[in-house]
Amino acid sequence: MTQVEARPQAGDTVRGVTMPGDTTEVRDKGLGGNSVGLLGSAVIGISTVAPVYCLTSTLGPTAGEVGLQMPAVFLAGFLPMLLVAFAYRELNRVMPDCGTSFTWTVKAFGPRVGWMCGWGLVIATIIVLSNLAGVATTYFWLLAGEITGSPSVAALDDNKAAHILTCLTLIAVATAISYRGMTATKGVQYALVGLQLVVLAVFVAMAFAKVGSADFPTGVDFSWTWLDPFAVKSFSSFTAGLSLAIFIYWGWDACLATNEETTGSAKTPGRAAMITMVVLIGSYLATGIAAQMLVGSGESGLGLANPDTIDNVFAALAGPVMGPVLGVTLFVAVLASAAASLQTTFIPVARTVLAMATYEALPKSFTKVHSRFKSPGKATVIAGVSTGTFYAVMTLVSENVLVDTIFALGLMICFYYALTAFACAWFFRKELTRSVKDAMLKGVLPALGGLMLTAVFVKTLYDSWDPAHGSGSSVFGIGSVFVIGVGLLLAGVVIMLVMQRRSPAFFRGEVLTRETPSLVVED
Repeated sequence: MTQVEARPQAGDTVRGVTMPGDTTEVRDKGLGGNSVGLLGSAVIGISTVAPVYCLTSTLGPTAGEVGLQMPAVFLAGFLPMLLVAFAYRELNRVMPDCGTSFTWTVKAFGPRVGWMCGWGLVIATIIVLSNLAGVATTYFWLLAGEITGSPSVAALDDNKAAHILTCLTLIAVATAISYRGMTATKGVQYALVGLQLVVLAVFVAMAFAKVGSADFPTGVDFSWTWLDPFAVKSFSSFTAGLSLAIFIYWGWDACLATNEETTGSAKTPGRAAMITMVVLIGSYLATGIAAQMLVGSGESGLGLANPDTIDNVFAALAGPVMGPVLGVTLFVAVLASAAASLQTTFIPVARTVLAMATYEALPKSFTKVHSRFKSPGKATVIAGVSTGTFYAVMTLVSENVLVDTIFALGLMICFYYALTAFACAWFFRKELTRSVKDAMLKGVLPALGGLMLTAVFVKTLYDSWDPAHGSGSSVFGIGSVFVIGVGLLLAGVVIMLVMQRRSPAFFRGEVLTRETPSLVVED
């Protein structure tokens, strides 16, 4: 394995950014430039979110929380994500750095806040990767059972040894593909994303066609009140549903993590993020409305909130909606969705670690980039090993711990997204009076998105103190979700203090300064 370390010089042009005389501002990381275009970047964003996987796992729980107002909650969750996407786009225009949230937050608020923001992104991604691997494993054996017609084959997923071994194998394959760089990643993603979106469109069309059929007696007529968030029965139900809605949009920022490898790095990633958001909201609303009209949101029959099928709606609806043959394609789509996201989710974590190491916030060894594949090889491998170890240990220790860790994911997502949104408003504070457009896109909208996510973070933290929030387990009477969420953040503080002793220059602000850099961004 051949590795190289990037050593930029003053005056070098890095991904369309002219470096100042002091090379401590923006550093080239050795990634392969111009590897991804607008379509490829959007596909990576959609893939990382995994819309089909998100829908099968959240349609039921969301309906259980808010009933027929599920489409309204999907819209409510879309709003802060869209506002934060404006922040990412504006920051990327002036600083297309693969460190994204980490780099930008350091520039706005200093090294310690920036380091913790980067930590939030990294730990959230590790949790998601382990969850995706677990879901992909479950659907692998479920699909194998459908194809072979053998319940004993499908039951292998319940065998802990077989489940963990399959999960680790999938993680290894995804790591290997990501290790080979953006060209290999992009080719696989076109096929997997195309497959899941086509199958989802067929499911939605067939669901609408069967609305009102006697085979689906729990169906409900469409009403515009479904889009009214104020019709949710209680504020607690709304915030619970909103947490789920925010989760199903998470991952679109992978478009920005590839900015140094994208053609037109200053503008293309931001445009790709907006395309991703439009595809997601369209898919979620169409599927949610079709499903509610067909089977309703209640607990009886095939209703979305039926406790027997609430965690995996598509497994219950595939056969009745699409028939025994086409129904199998929906299983394939969920597996493809989870597998595709498993692969692309390595992108933001590996590149964030690469950036943190490049700016001396993590050990220098993580700056190694493969000379042929132009990918952050060591960071990708370490992310894969960490994911596999985390999932295996959590599965062996306690299924409840694994479930609660996934619940704690929402805290990490809100944490680093909100910091990035506030960083945008603060970073551009001197430009907000230039025009109404600048004031809105660089200040008001990002700050509003940050405030929304902060509110969700605080409310989730408050609710998670109760053991009933999550698996029901507790530590000294405190909910495990709260303990895990706060514990992960405190673990980041401890690691940051260790790195502060090893890399004092970064934490003194000498490597990546808080001042707005003297950069010239090319169109």
